Amino acid sequence: MNDEQLQAWVEEISLRSFGLPFRHEARFNRRLSSTGGRYFMKSHHIEINPAQLAAFGEEEVEKIIKHELCHYHLHIMGKGYRHRDPDFKALLSQVGGSRYCQTLPGGQGRKPLPYRYMLKCISCGTEYLRKRRVDPRRYRCGKCSGKLQLFSYKE
Repeated sequence: MNDEQLQAWVEEISLRSFGLPFRHEARFNRRLSSTGGRYFMKSHHIEINPAQLAAFGEEEVEKIIKHELCHYHLHIMGKGYRHRDPDFKALLSQVGGSRYCQTLPGGQGRKPLPYRYMLKCISCGTEYLRKRRVDPRRYRCGKCSGKLQLFSYKE
C-alpha cells in the first residue's frame, strides 16, 4: 500500500465512521517505532506506521486510523482531543478505534535500556541502578545520607 491508497482509505474511514470528511494529508512514516500513528495539531496531518500494517494487517491499522481521526475531528471541532479527555474516550469507543497499538514483533519499536550504571553508598553499601549516567556529587544515599560512588554496571 502506498501513500495515495492510504489517503483514500483514511478519507473513506472518516466518512463512514465519523460522517465527516478528512481534508488533510495522510501518509506512511517508516521512522515511527513506538507508536502506530501520529496526529499533528498544526498541520492536521496524520502519519501511520507501515510496520503495523505488515505485522497485524488492515483491521488493526483501521483501528489506529480511527484513533488518529478522533484526535483530528475533536481538535477541529474544539472539543477535548487528548487521550485523557472524556470527549476523546467516548468518541473512540463509539467508532471502535483502539486505545493502544500492539507491540511490534521481533524487537521492532522501543526497547527498554538495560541498567548501565550503579551508584553505591560508601557508608552502608546500598546500590542504586540507573539507566542514565548521573553525577554522584549531587545525590546522597536514601537510607543513611552517605556519599555515593558511580560504577559502570553489567549484569
